[in-house]
Amino acid sequence: MNSITLRARALLLDMDGTLIKSTAGVETVWRLWCQHHGLAPEPVLAMCHGVRAKEVIEALAPQLDIAVEMVRLDELELEHTGVAEPIEGARALLHGLPAARWALVTSASKRVARGRLADAGLPPPGLMIGGDDVVRGKPDPEPYLLAASRLGLDPADCLVFEDAKAGIASALQAGCRVVQIGGERLLNDRVSGWLDDWRQLGVSEDEAGLRLSLSGRRECLPV
Repeated sequence: MNSITLRARALLLDMDGTLIKSTAGVETVWRLWCQHHGLAPEPVLAMCHGVRAKEVIEALAPQLDIAVEMVRLDELELEHTGVAEPIEGARALLHGLPAARWALVTSASKRVARGRLADAGLPPPGLMIGGDDVVRGKPDPEPYLLAASRLGLDPADCLVFEDAKAGIASALQAGCRVVQIGGERLLNDRVSGWLDDWRQLGVSEDEAGLRLSLSGRRECLPV
């Protein structure tokens, strides 16, 4: 069994696929959206995970009114994503984590994120950076740079947990360290660890910040 210990002043957490099992729901929403517009779903499904709707529409359907379509997608998400189920161990982690020591950084709108967290029984963060807070979404570093700035921290003092390639790239470009949650393959060889779920993470707090112990069957890489 591999194990490593990491230190951080704060944790920056993605939501979909990282805290909440939402892959199937997200894909259902995008399939419905593609059906409405007569678009092939395959290119959309290949791009949409971890990326804001705005970037997906701009890249694959630039002829559409982006503002109108983002509202449509929010409504579809609220109607069709089903009951939100947390990733194993996420509920215990967040309920035991000091509120000042973590923030949510998601490509979803804050409206969707708040509803999904509530449905999953997860506490709201003290700081949330939603897709509607930034000019450039993941994989651009802006979301994680903004989160670190609002916490008053250097990005290097923040540890990010992500499940998607775009989110990992965003965090690494921002200067954060990253741990990958789940997946069948390692998405970036610069990550500091790779876990199945939150049950393989132990967290304690001291005067210096957070001490994290990562263990499990997933390979844990050197920092």
